Formats: sequence, structure tokens, C-alpha cells
Amino acid sequence: MTLTVLTDDQISGLVSNLTKEELQRFMGVLRGALHEYSTATTVPSKENAAATAAPEIHQPERTSINSKATGATTLFMPSSSSVGTGMKVVTLTSPSAEGDEDARPKENIKPTGAITLFSPHGTPLGFLHASTLTAFRTALASLLLISKRDPSSHLKTITVFGTGAQAYWHIRLSLLLLGQHIHQVNILSRSFSPPVSSLLKSFLTCPNREKEGWENTQFSVLTPAHNEYERLLKEQLLESDVIICCTPSTKPLWDGGILTSHEGRQKGRLIVAIGSYKPDMQEIPQR
Repeated sequence: MTLTVLTDDQISGLVSNLTKEELQRFMGVLRGALHEYSTATTVPSKENAAATAAPEIHQPERTSINSKATGATTLFMPSSSSVGTGMKVVTLTSPSAEGDEDARPKENIKPTGAITLFSPHGTPLGFLHASTLTAFRTALASLLLISKRDPSSHLKTITVFGTGAQAYWHIRLSLLLLGQHIHQVNILSRSFSPPVSSLLKSFLTCPNREKEGWENTQFSVLTPAHNEYERLLKEQLLESDVIICCTPSTKPLWDGGILTSHEGRQKGRLIVAIGSYKPDMQEIPQR
């Protein structure tokens, strides 16, 4: 049996050149997989109009370890069903190490790792680099919700907290699928660092802007260093139709009163928060 090995560059090359139609097919596959996982039934198809029992699926809770040597957290995420078994292992800088001199890493460790796939009998089938694949998969799942909104009136402004791969793919897939309806993309970052410049440049110089229909979409970057950060943050949140949080923050990213005030309740918003992966992390205000 063939063992497939894909590097991050190979995976990035595949998903970076998707057409809108190919993206929609990916969404359909993921939608079906989530349906099977949550209901234990298969999605009806042209070949089989009736829903049937899905293969038994097991997904134990993830396990994590922290390294004093590197200051990094490694996550172990297994899953299995009658069609095979998978194990995803990802290592990234632990935010808890920021105040611990002994655990603080010499450099920031971006999320990196791999997914190993096995047949039901344990034969290795694939070894896939997980960096781009993880960000793409997460953004694809978020897109299932984003695409449910009325694009003509509830997708004009998207606000994104974060500047990493997750932020990039959430913006990129939203533009690919619904770019003609998106007028403004707000990016919020802790500082105007090289990753921010790189993220912004990737969209401003994208050769597919006109082809995909978002050549008139405007982009902005806001950091706490701005003299009027609090005022502008409030304005951007109130104007937003979709708010996407892609940070490992341990504190809420905004004052909860902004969106629960009378002014904030004048319209509904979709909030997608995917950055937290440990119990002490929090992106959304409790109230």
C-alpha cells in the first residue's frame, strides 16, 4: 500500500490555487463529515437518498505537554473510525511561558507538526505536514457559518484579530467565496510587525483580486499603539458583520459592553473564535 508524504509547501501549493468551485466542493465534503460526526448518520446522496448509520467515530480529548527546554506546548489529537485512524501532533509557543524566564523560548515557535493517517489495520497511509493544512481546515469550517449569512447585507465588513496563518486563511477563503460582497477587512494586531506587513501585502498584491471580484475591497490595520485605538476599535466592532478571533489571548480582546450596549445590539454579528486551545485562554468577553 502506498505511503503518501506531503510537505507544507506542497499542501500550500494545492490549496492556494483553488477555484471557487473547488472550494465549494471542499466545503461540501467537510459539511458532510461534520454531519456524520455529530449525528452518527451519513448524508443522503444521489446514490442513496436515505440517511444511513455512519461508521463509528472516536475522538478522545486532546492531550498536551509543556516543555521547559523550549517553552513550547505540544498537542496530541487522535481520532478513529471504521475507515481508519489519524493522529495529529502540533507544537507551538505556549503563551504561559511569556512570564516565565526559564520556560521562555529563544524564538517564537509557530504552530507546526504533522498528521499521520493509518488504515483500519494500522498500516501507515499518509504523513502530512500540518501547518497550512490546519489553518486551511479551520478556516474552511468557519466558512460554512460565514456563508450562511445574507451576503448582500450581512457580509460587508469583516474584522479579524490576529495576523498568523489562521487569520490569513479566514480572510483568503472568505474573499474567494464571497469577495464581491465584502467591502472592508479590518485587521487588528498587537503591533505593526513584519507579519502584519506580510499579511497585508499578500492581499494587496494578490493577482486574483479582479478575477474573484474583490478588487475594490479595502483593508486596514489597527494596533494599540494608535492614539485613538479604543475609539477606532469600538467603531470597527460596531460596523462589523463578522468578527474572527485567531489569537492565543488569555484576556478578552474587547470590552464586552461594546456589543451588548443598545448601540451594539442594533444588528446581529457572527463571531468566530478559534484561537483558544487551553482552558486559561479567552478571546471573547464573558458578557
